[in-house]
Amino acid sequence: MKYIVLIMDGAAGLPLPEHDGRTTLELADTPNLDSMAGDGMVGLVRTVPEGMEPSSACACMSVLGYDPGQYYRGRAVIEARSMGIPVVRGEVVFRCNLVAVRDGCMWSYGSGHISTGEAEQLVDALNRSLGSEEVHFYPGVGYRHICKLKGRSDTLRAVCTPPHDIPDQPIDVHLPRGRGSRYLRELMTASQEVLREHPVNVARAARGEIPATTIWLFWGSGTALEMPAFRLHHGLSAAMTSAVDLLNGLARMAQIDVLSIPGVTDGLDNDCTAQAEGALRALDDHDLVVVHIEAPDEAAHVGSVKDKVEAIQRIDREVVSRFLAWNGGPLRMLILPDHPTPVTLRTHTAEPVPFILWGKGFNGNGATAFTEAEAGSTGLSIDPGYNIMGMLIH
Repeated sequence: MKYIVLIMDGAAGLPLPEHDGRTTLELADTPNLDSMAGDGMVGLVRTVPEGMEPSSACACMSVLGYDPGQYYRGRAVIEARSMGIPVVRGEVVFRCNLVAVRDGCMWSYGSGHISTGEAEQLVDALNRSLGSEEVHFYPGVGYRHICKLKGRSDTLRAVCTPPHDIPDQPIDVHLPRGRGSRYLRELMTASQEVLREHPVNVARAARGEIPATTIWLFWGSGTALEMPAFRLHHGLSAAMTSAVDLLNGLARMAQIDVLSIPGVTDGLDNDCTAQAEGALRALDDHDLVVVHIEAPDEAAHVGSVKDKVEAIQRIDREVVSRFLAWNGGPLRMLILPDHPTPVTLRTHTAEPVPFILWGKGFNGNGATAFTEAEAGSTGLSIDPGYNIMGMLIH
């Protein structure tokens, strides 16, 4: 038996009043997912434990079959693992986004989705101006980066707000606050002078694109608690494909092989066909492959119903169709969002998400489509969510 886990990041959401109360999953044309819903087991799964942050870190940890309450120690250290950044005792790491602030409000949590090449130049400038034995910046993908601090464990007590939670809102009330926050705010303020006249930002502004005006520090964490290897935890060899450091970090923590597939990105320009075909090739020498697609979540964060629907439809058309056509032997699939990202809120929420378990041993239980409402109508609910991996593979 082979297994595929397809994570449609943030694809679930809330009813949209301007679209007759339908969600983006209901608006999307998804014949392949709907067919699977009719043939497979459909329900709701709580991927974010009660009281924990509704982040992809917690949610995807659950999807992989690990209890976030036992293993989650912060998002930044997971991303650091993906980037090969060592974090030892006495060091802390923070997620460090390049953001754009205009007129005191959060203009863009990702500086207009700045390219990785441009961002690397800005991060280099930050290191040259602000770096020291105490502070170092590490470039990641696009707008997402890491800041590592030595001897500043007090900063972990600061209350920080993710920038994608405050679109178009005044930033003053959302700056880091509480014990340890002063140092973080000082770094953020100092970064503004470094970025203001940098040639990358001057060129972006000249092209009518959004410049990066400041760093934004959040989701800090220290050394991570090691997770047991996926093969030991579940008895299967596994691989993962994702465009984001967080998922690749989780994979490395669980000793899941990370696939390098050209064209895989976090947006609508993602080469879904290449990602699907690369994942299927990985089944030749792995028992299970995890396919994580970020595009629905990114579209929801910028408030675009159109782009989120298109992202969902492309997954159905270019990814799910290929999985269904695979003839390499017996196959089981788990398909689900990791968490909802409602377009109206433009941030993550913790509500249970719809799932499909499809393949040998799974029979239809009344659903006719892959939507939040249809999943709820079956009465099947999985809580805690980390049990769902066991349902797929046993």
